[in-house]
Amino acid sequence: MVAGVLSVVPVLEGPRYLALISTRESQVVLGAVAQSIMIPVYVGFALYLYPALRAESEALSLGFLGFRLIAAAFHFIGVIILPLFLVLGDGFTQAGASDASHFEVLGELLRTARDLVNHVALIISLGIGDLLLFRILWRSRSVPRWLSGWGFLGIGAAMSASFLVLLRVTDVVTPLYLAMNAPLALQTLVLAVWLIARGFAANTSVTSHRHG
Repeated sequence: MVAGVLSVVPVLEGPRYLALISTRESQVVLGAVAQSIMIPVYVGFALYLYPALRAESEALSLGFLGFRLIAAAFHFIGVIILPLFLVLGDGFTQAGASDASHFEVLGELLRTARDLVNHVALIISLGIGDLLLFRILWRSRSVPRWLSGWGFLGIGAAMSASFLVLLRVTDVVTPLYLAMNAPLALQTLVLAVWLIARGFAANTSVTSHRHG
């Protein structure tokens, strides 16, 4: 989550980003590095849980791992997109008034593509995978059912926000979008603290497989 916050590039959210981006290169570099860190984190979490989850449902655990790998691929695409803004920014500052509009069109296309990758394709693939994860946790009772149920509701809200972005009903950095993602963000923190403090419930097959 910390890496996710650091992956935000503030200059890209402004109206004059092409003119400013060459002077804010450090923001782009930090965003790319932070998003790169998220790739092994997301995949590593799924790989670590996979042997334990497989004891409850091999099909669902494979689906969870598979969608995490898909999400990692979208993260990688998001990382690749960021340096292209620097190229566009350099071209924009060197272009004359007659050519500047072409770079502005390309910039908007690239910015839209980045939003669709990071906030639609990536979130939906993560959401589907996490639905499978919480299905396993709900059925096995390896964490309290209120925590799994909270996850279902949070994923539903987050994926709905992504569809609103896809349909251009809302933008990414808006109170509506952030509010719809807040329940899942909070649930993720609570789940992390719970797993660190309590682990899986001791009476489940998931735990017995993990310690077997």
